[in-house]
Amino acid sequence: MTSSTLHDFLEPNLKALREQGLYNEIDSLQGPNGAEIEINGKQLINLSSNNYLGFSNDARLKKSCVEATEEFGVGAGAVRTINGTMTIHDELEKRIAEFKHTEAAIAFQSGFNCNMGAISAVMTKKDAIISDELNHASIIDGCRLSGAKVIRARHQDMDHLRELAKQATESGEYEKVMYISDGVFSMDGDVAKIPEIVEIAQEFGLITYIDDAHGSGVMGGGAGTVKHFGLSDKIDFQIGTLSKAIGVVGGYVAGSRELIDWLKVRARPFLFSTSLTPGSAAACIAAFDLMEKEPGTIDKLWENGTYLKTGLKELGFDIGHSETPITPCIIGDENLTQKFSRRLLEEGVYAKSIVFPTVPKGTGRVRNMPTAAHTKEMLDQVLAIYEKVGKELGVIS
Repeated sequence: MTSSTLHDFLEPNLKALREQGLYNEIDSLQGPNGAEIEINGKQLINLSSNNYLGFSNDARLKKSCVEATEEFGVGAGAVRTINGTMTIHDELEKRIAEFKHTEAAIAFQSGFNCNMGAISAVMTKKDAIISDELNHASIIDGCRLSGAKVIRARHQDMDHLRELAKQATESGEYEKVMYISDGVFSMDGDVAKIPEIVEIAQEFGLITYIDDAHGSGVMGGGAGTVKHFGLSDKIDFQIGTLSKAIGVVGGYVAGSRELIDWLKVRARPFLFSTSLTPGSAAACIAAFDLMEKEPGTIDKLWENGTYLKTGLKELGFDIGHSETPITPCIIGDENLTQKFSRRLLEEGVYAKSIVFPTVPKGTGRVRNMPTAAHTKEMLDQVLAIYEKVGKELGVIS
């Protein structure tokens, strides 16, 4: 039974969140997470998944997972440094490094764990981290855990970055200075200015760190945003996820051999949490193989993203400045955003509302994630429903 002290904290705060349109209802899927899903017995076109390439239910990945599970078991049985490293884990890390064009890679249990482990393994209270103000929550928490001085840089403002880099490096207060940015920003879909970041980093001796969770499997032929700009040898840390375009679960850091060697003895999630299941590791390897053998899947993702983005813009929706398939419809008011999302669901489109604290107050949006698995007919149906609901709620005229 909940203590009265805890109840007195939870009850009014939960009520306040619901009244402000900031409480997120969690829905359970009755089946796989694909282009269409079933919730409460209703078939819906799914625009809320990060399953960019449709791999999460791909028969070939499932086959690889089953075969590895039969060979290695359902779990690794220990943390990697004791005896939880299997040949399938070594193979996965080698495959990641090849795909990312780096010397080595290390796999973690999630992308969140990557940022918690990698940042704090290198940065300390004697250092400073310059961080884009719209970076992912896992980056923010990783920076906090490191104990380093965190300096917020205005979003994608390279003049501000240069100013902060000059101040931090010339102050004499810090042993090391790092700059961290998402590769693709998940709420707006814009892409980090990596060539300019590299130029500034080289000028001031910054450590560079790109979290490419939404660029992996999407940009650079799948190899990510850094590869898209041809700068794989200029970024110190390349972070990626195995749970979005790759379709499975986990995350990784790719970089120099000495960096990966260091993370394997200092990154706490790697040291103190059991490794990826063998089945998951094998399925990830299969996904990397598919991206190389069937590049048309990535082309289809971009084709669908462009089609949806163009259609929504022509209807009059504010879709921001996305440069990737991520397509936000920015509505503003949190309660209206929640209502808009509910009406879409009632009409057959599953597109979740995104509100504070994920995005700043007053910038509530419905974020659409078209995938390679969507058909043109599905997207036409989505656009028709968006037009109906948008006019009904006064979002468009």
